[in-house]
Amino acid sequence: MLDNLQQRIITKARPSAQRLAVGFMALVLLSLLGLDAWQIWTARDHVLREAHTDTNNLARSLAQHAESTVQEADTVLSDLVERVQVDGTGPAQLARLHRLMQTRTHELAQLHGLFLYDKNGNWLATANDVDPQGVNNADREYFQFHRFNRSAAVHIGPVIRSRTNNQLVIPVSRRVDAADGSFAGVVLATLDLEFFNRFYQSFDLDHQGVILLALSNGTVLARRPFDEHVIGTSLARGRVFSELLPNQPAGSSMMPSLIDGVARLFSYKALDKYPLVVEAAQSKDAIYATWYANLARSIVFLLLVGGALSVFGVILIREIQRSLLTEAKLRNAHAALEILAMQDALTGLANRRQLDAALPHEIGRARRSGKPLGLIMIDVDHFKRFNDLYGHPAGDQCLCEVGRAVLDCVGRSTDLVVRYGGEEMLVLLPESDWAGTWLVAEKILHNVRALAIHHAGNDGGLVTVSAGVHVWLPEGGETHPNALVQAADDALYKAKSHGRNRMHPPQQVRHAQSEATL
Repeated sequence: MLDNLQQRIITKARPSAQRLAVGFMALVLLSLLGLDAWQIWTARDHVLREAHTDTNNLARSLAQHAESTVQEADTVLSDLVERVQVDGTGPAQLARLHRLMQTRTHELAQLHGLFLYDKNGNWLATANDVDPQGVNNADREYFQFHRFNRSAAVHIGPVIRSRTNNQLVIPVSRRVDAADGSFAGVVLATLDLEFFNRFYQSFDLDHQGVILLALSNGTVLARRPFDEHVIGTSLARGRVFSELLPNQPAGSSMMPSLIDGVARLFSYKALDKYPLVVEAAQSKDAIYATWYANLARSIVFLLLVGGALSVFGVILIREIQRSLLTEAKLRNAHAALEILAMQDALTGLANRRQLDAALPHEIGRARRSGKPLGLIMIDVDHFKRFNDLYGHPAGDQCLCEVGRAVLDCVGRSTDLVVRYGGEEMLVLLPESDWAGTWLVAEKILHNVRALAIHHAGNDGGLVTVSAGVHVWLPEGGETHPNALVQAADDALYKAKSHGRNRMHPPQQVRHAQSEATL
């Protein structure tokens, strides 16, 4: 890239025709980009609106199906309740009820079975050819509900496993009262869960699409794709049941699924007559699949047009820029050489030359701002032994890894990490007090230890570093760059003399220094 000076030179040298050509190409490209962006956004909005319409229509259709399915079963239950309360439960009446239950079960495809229980949960009449012996249903959720709830309304319970043939069924039940209004038993219609599964599988949805039937409290009754482990789980914490349904009985929203985390557009509808909710959902990926394909084609088109205009522009201005580009290359080469001159060839860190240029500048800036200037001198412990044990190539690799670990401990653009010489490195931290500088030093020691570089010649068997910390405060008087480096180096010497793999001053001295500056 050309630097700012090169750009100014090129701009001044361009004739008006070149400026017009560049401006025209830029205008054409921007116009195409703007028009295509508007079309892409409009198409995306249209795709989402269509998906809203499709899922809302599907949810309404599913709600109508669920309501008619339950209503047909409820009509049968109401008839059975009336017959029991009028005719009683004598042997002849139970025989007629048995024949009626079998007829209704054969007529309605959704019915798995019909049952009549007395007040103790014993089986009085069913649609079965043969009833299991000694079975009592007083423990079922629906039976307990009616026993302690005087409501004559229909009750829909969570999915259970039939005691007749072990199939999964949805219980729909009504209470039977005695003449005095006391609890006399329960009539039950069990809806075959497979009836809903087959119906839901008949819809053309994407492979991540979902159809769901749940109680109004969020308990899952049926779901496509079918997973028995999902049946009976609660979606009460999901956004549909916790936020949307309390405010409106139908709607849609894009959200991640509470069950599998897939982002989908969910449309939901609460049934008018029964405590049920249906959901229909398309995956976000499927909704936008066509739009993404069109987006890719638009991008290719823009790239082709942009490339053609660029080629035209290059041909138009190539001769004018030839000399300027040559000059720019020379300037870039000079800049690259300057960068190389300021950079350590092995580690890629700054070198002594860059430190010599930066340190006086930072001293002057600290003096003007009154802010502290932190330095950390670092030395790889027993590095000569490392070279003797593993060879100089391994030593060079070790220094590179340590340099990267040190560099990872600083994050500001003004911080500088320098390879000072051999295995020594120096970190320059403008506007860093004792607490901040000591914290960086502590992090450096930790990061180097975390490299876990094997070093049989060092205590602990790993490569470690020692660090000397020094902070210069402008109010403490004038100083010289060499004096600051020497102070940090003296602190490093003390750290090494106290056993290496540590820093000086230690933490308690840092606290004393910090309190002294307050």
